[in-house]
Amino acid sequence: MKILKYLFFSLASILLLSCSKSNDYQTIESYPNTTSTFGSALNLNSLANYANQTIPSYITKDNSGANSITDKGATLGRVLFYDKNLSSNNTVSCSSCHQQANAFSDPNVASTGVNGTTGRHSMRLINTRFAVESKFFWDERAANLETQTTMPIKDHGEMGFSGANGDQPFSFLVAKLNAIGYYKELFSFVYGSEEVTENRIQLALAQFIRSIQSFDSKYDTGRALAANDAQPFSNFTAQENNGKNLFLTAPVFNASGVRTSGGLGCAGCHAPPEFDIDPNTKNNGIIGSINGGLDVTNTRAPSLRDLIKLDGTPNGPMMHTGVITTLQTAIGHYGTINIAAGNNNLDPRLTPNGFGQQLNLNATEVNSVIAFIKTLSGSAVYTDIKWSSPFPN
Repeated sequence: MKILKYLFFSLASILLLSCSKSNDYQTIESYPNTTSTFGSALNLNSLANYANQTIPSYITKDNSGANSITDKGATLGRVLFYDKNLSSNNTVSCSSCHQQANAFSDPNVASTGVNGTTGRHSMRLINTRFAVESKFFWDERAANLETQTTMPIKDHGEMGFSGANGDQPFSFLVAKLNAIGYYKELFSFVYGSEEVTENRIQLALAQFIRSIQSFDSKYDTGRALAANDAQPFSNFTAQENNGKNLFLTAPVFNASGVRTSGGLGCAGCHAPPEFDIDPNTKNNGIIGSINGGLDVTNTRAPSLRDLIKLDGTPNGPMMHTGVITTLQTAIGHYGTINIAAGNNNLDPRLTPNGFGQQLNLNATEVNSVIAFIKTLSGSAVYTDIKWSSPFPN
């Protein structure tokens, strides 16, 4: 009898200990809603590697701040990123505007939301972690990525929890997610309690987005073998090395703003090896708006990495208006800058000696720079399942 009592209390202790460890990877049976919803696409006993991905030694920028990537947090962020429950009518998710097949951008000029279309083209979400510029949106209205993640959800046109124009407030979404079984389990798994809050949503989404990295390009292969970017890359063609030199080298202008020698100076705003945007950058001369009128407050841009797919096609249109659709047109835009009336925010680097720059580009230079920019594209970002939807088709 004593032996039976001992076994009973031992078993009870084991069960109690197991239940108390809601964060333990080994208690997958405690998450039946998650298992039934996602199946093998989301295995909490064997999480994808988000936190310890390989980062090249020459990459030194990191804007994670206090919200470092964890495997648990990014896993929750992945679910949130792809979940249409985050929109007011369950039709739109973050991934609707930021599609993995297009380097987390949209092939359409304007993305479709629950109440219309976006006012600006959706940026690619590549290497957002590896940038000095920590502000987000084209006009930098979000102080950091965490703040940015819930702003589209609160937008009437995009995801519809604005609390205005007939929309429910964001608190309604919090209550909605709190009632979903797999979120009870996932928030407990990540944070130790089931409670859904805006801050927890922001932290998880930001971790997932920052985990989306691309360092498997031809450029990265060459950079790893070189002492610095200025050195010719041994794996590059002559044309690609020439394009790299033109990209890196500043132009020399005469008194009228006409280039007389040097390169294109692209690195002045898109410095390698991250190719992120310089935080001091102002408007680039594109002042239109998708909806008409002036729009001169746009000073941010995504990294130039994965601007183009490996097959040479672009990942959607470029600029905040989507007005540019080819690399040749993009380079041509910077080749001749017109100082338009009403643009009081034009970057001074584009107006040497007070004139709109005239780069006097020839076909060889344009084709060389295009060849170089193509070397910045990798392949894993399009295919790695840890960045794909965990929801059944």
